[in-house]
Amino acid sequence: MNHSDFFKNFEESVRESCRIDNDLFEKYDVKRGLRNSDRTGVLVGLTNIGDVIGYEKKDGKVIPVPGRLLYRGIDIDEITHGFQKENRHGFDETVFLLLSGRLPTKTELEEFSAYLASLRALPDHFTNNMILSLKGKDVLNILARSVLGLYTLDDDPDNISLDNMIRQSLNLIAKFPCIIAYSYQALRHAYQGKTLSIRHPQPDLSTAENFLHLIKGDKGYTRLQADLVDLALVLHAEHGGGNNSTFTMRVTSSTETDIYSAVTAAIGSLKGPLHGGANLKVLEMMENIKENVKDWKDREEVENYLIKILKKEANDFSGKIYGVGHAVYTISDPRAVLLKEKARELARESGRLDEFELYSLIEEITPEVFRNFKGTQSDKTVCVNVDFYSGFVYSCIGIAKDLYTPLFAMGRIAGWCAHRIEELTFSAKRIIRPAFKNVYGKKEYVPLCERK
Repeated sequence: MNHSDFFKNFEESVRESCRIDNDLFEKYDVKRGLRNSDRTGVLVGLTNIGDVIGYEKKDGKVIPVPGRLLYRGIDIDEITHGFQKENRHGFDETVFLLLSGRLPTKTELEEFSAYLASLRALPDHFTNNMILSLKGKDVLNILARSVLGLYTLDDDPDNISLDNMIRQSLNLIAKFPCIIAYSYQALRHAYQGKTLSIRHPQPDLSTAENFLHLIKGDKGYTRLQADLVDLALVLHAEHGGGNNSTFTMRVTSSTETDIYSAVTAAIGSLKGPLHGGANLKVLEMMENIKENVKDWKDREEVENYLIKILKKEANDFSGKIYGVGHAVYTISDPRAVLLKEKARELARESGRLDEFELYSLIEEITPEVFRNFKGTQSDKTVCVNVDFYSGFVYSCIGIAKDLYTPLFAMGRIAGWCAHRIEELTFSAKRIIRPAFKNVYGKKEYVPLCERK
């Protein structure tokens, strides 16, 4: 038997060993994906940090409600409109709120922002050895290995006392923009033949402004573009304990491992296309729609093309309208609503208002198209999620696609750290260990000479 035949037979054995009849999941009432039969999440923990609301349960029925997102009990609408009204950026304030449970005073926020700014820079030898010298084709992959590398720079990496976890968390939150920006610069230099531009973070710039400075230079962005990046960071900073990457953070942290290992695990979760890469799928789908729909303002023509997508006759033939639907949100995703508010301004500044109106039209008609297509097969209420507009926003700003999901991580690191601290401080103090039932059946050991 040649190697090819061996591998084919081995592959078939592996495939068969993974096969489990669907009936068994119902027989043993398995909560696949940790989801109940009514599509709500299985309750596995308690938290003081974030709350994601998209439905209510009444008399055993799931009732869709307009989406709400709370950070430490405060509605994300109030947080966002609060700092926007004062014409300032809100990410540092959001980090303070998520970690401490309260809003900072003006003096506290100034001191907190100054402290984060003092932590932003990476040691030159770390940048050279961990990011520039080691090639990488994916920014999140470089970010993950760099986070592990920070373990070696920490004099007390395994200490899980509260003060040390706070110190480590703020250091990671502050350094993420630099690591991500430098990783992108290294990638484009090594694989795209672009000039390597390593800029130093500026203490007088906000987190969003610093990131744009690092990837585009001093005059490479407008105030509105910086406002949108700041908004995206705030909206991605936290999304409850049940989202996959945050749950990964809590599961890993429950073993009392170091923060660098736990954050790296969370990054690995986010890197999966079912979690962090949806906005790229939206952009690809929208390019396909723009190419095939002649009149972007013709409601009927757009509707007919969406039906073709659902019938698996267009775009990538998956039958999915990307950026529509969410595990929790039903009537609306508050993050999408807030991002859309500012996206219109950005589209006008970028000369892409017609394209924005196409997005808006698709958002308006898709729920009805979905209901008509599914008919009585589905009672699910759907809405666009934050990914529907985020890719368009990043595109208008001129941010490369390689940075879309890393930007997600740049915001979510705040929530990850808050959940780790909660898990290791006042949570159940138990390693997270759910059950799996083995249904393979008993088999006897066969001596090697008797095997066929």
